[in-house]
Amino acid sequence: MERRETRRPAATGARSAPGRRRGPSESLAALLPKLLDEVGLGATAQAVQVIRAWDEALGPEFRLHCRPDGVRNGVIHARVRDSAWMQRLQLEKPRIFARLRGLLGDATPSELRLRIGPL
Repeated sequence: MERRETRRPAATGARSAPGRRRGPSESLAALLPKLLDEVGLGATAQAVQVIRAWDEALGPEFRLHCRPDGVRNGVIHARVRDSAWMQRLQLEKPRIFARLRGLLGDATPSELRLRIGPL
């Protein structure tokens, strides 16, 4: 029996998957939140964004006296050094949320809950 050799055509660049059309490119920053939402990690991504923006939103005077514990159900949970700092931060809530809205836009949580505890 004679054996025939078959040759495959050489690859000529990247091909799209069958049935998919190529559209305009999206940045990773735009795609990542969608992907995280699809796999059920959207809330985690929001919490990470809030924690990253926290120090800037608080400002230098307050950041040493208050630390975020996390974000749950649209509420930032944070610890403060003592009752005096808790009172000062309560008075600063409107300014803190204004800065967070400037940094995060629609991803800004709606509330801040403080408790006294070790930093």
